[in-house]
Amino acid sequence: MLKLLLVSFTSIFAFASGGGDGGTIPDITMTWVGFAALFIFVVGYYFVAMEEHYHIDKAKPALLTGTFIFMLIAFYYAMHGMNMDLVHTQAQHLILEIAEIFFFLFVAMTYIESMIHMGVFDNLKYSLVSKGYTYRQLFWVTGFLAFFISPIADNLTTALILSTVLITITKTKRSFLVPGAINIVVAANAGGAWSPFGDITTLMAWTAGKGTFVDFLFLFPASIIGYLVTAFLLAKVVPDEKPDFDVANERKPRLMAGAKVVMGLGIFTIFSAVMSHQFLHLPAMWGMMFGLSLLKMYDYRLKRLHGKGFEVFNSMAKIENNTLMFFFGILAAVGALYFIGWLALASVVYDPSVLGPTWSNIGVGFLSAMIDNVPVMSAVLKASPEMGLDQWMLVTLTAGVGGSMISFGSAAGVGVMGKLPGIYTFGAHMKYSWMILIGYIVSCAVWYVQYQMLGIGH
Repeated sequence: MLKLLLVSFTSIFAFASGGGDGGTIPDITMTWVGFAALFIFVVGYYFVAMEEHYHIDKAKPALLTGTFIFMLIAFYYAMHGMNMDLVHTQAQHLILEIAEIFFFLFVAMTYIESMIHMGVFDNLKYSLVSKGYTYRQLFWVTGFLAFFISPIADNLTTALILSTVLITITKTKRSFLVPGAINIVVAANAGGAWSPFGDITTLMAWTAGKGTFVDFLFLFPASIIGYLVTAFLLAKVVPDEKPDFDVANERKPRLMAGAKVVMGLGIFTIFSAVMSHQFLHLPAMWGMMFGLSLLKMYDYRLKRLHGKGFEVFNSMAKIENNTLMFFFGILAAVGALYFIGWLALASVVYDPSVLGPTWSNIGVGFLSAMIDNVPVMSAVLKASPEMGLDQWMLVTLTAGVGGSMISFGSAAGVGVMGKLPGIYTFGAHMKYSWMILIGYIVSCAVWYVQYQMLGIGH
């Protein structure tokens, strides 16, 4: 049992890194730097999790942890006369891994801030609230929008957009904002799990050839039923009252000139990201940066036509940089632990004599919640255990949906934490995490009935 716990624990720190090793990477897990890095990671992660208690932004401990561990590794290599080219190569590769997520987030946030400036979300808020919806009805509307937009626009962008809608409805009513934010994160992750490009993890599995486009669609029942169970439980704590809003005294917000074109450019940018990755074999952020260039060009055109645009650089200045820094820090930390050698035991759990594929893949969901689903899914793909299509669909489902169990277990959760600072926090999320766990168990149960008992989806 102790061996099993050790294997399960060490697999948490798996981080995929392909190619460009520049030679065989020595295993230094059982050295002082290996244990020191592990200790620093745990301490740093503690302060990330206790952000609300210590009133420290999660980006600060994450960034300190990630950069310090890698510098410690470099110091160890230099002190022992080891191949420093390995350090340089691994750092470069890690930067590339982080940059893809970093710039994807950067462009998505820029578009959202531009749409905020142009009145898009105030207009959407008016459209929703003026219909007389209660907070509970708004909870369900934003949740369903998140679930069905996510497969097209990806879970991160969807969560950022709809969390912005929440904060425009009310900035202070935590009894609506907290469950509403959790609902959006769960819905966006569940919606992204059944689409090949709805989540980074599903995109990774698709491009790795673990399933065809249609194969992923068979995950729809498990995704939506699990989400509905969690949403049903969450809805019970949302007040069934109407927001303070007097239609007679409220004027409908006007959209700035060009707002609809910017929304269209935003959709095209997501499309460009998917097409760039899938067909042009470029990183997804390449398509996003192309979309950013179009946004800048359109801003220039508006200035020429109307004398003023929407000032893209002002939108960039309003981006939640703490979210970007958090991603950099946490991925750098996990990447450093991979470099040390903690990935070696990751694939052992898939052996039938240990856990076997089904229980291991269910466990991946919990690892995704603790670390982030992207590096965990990357680790599984690199380990590439012998599994059938049904198991690859299970790990796709659990990596995506499981990331919702902790607030920073997915890109969507981290993004919403940045949009609702001080409101949607680790502590606020964990208060309702048992509801998400029940939904996760239901999703796994639906998969089992569908794939193992009925044989649907093979």
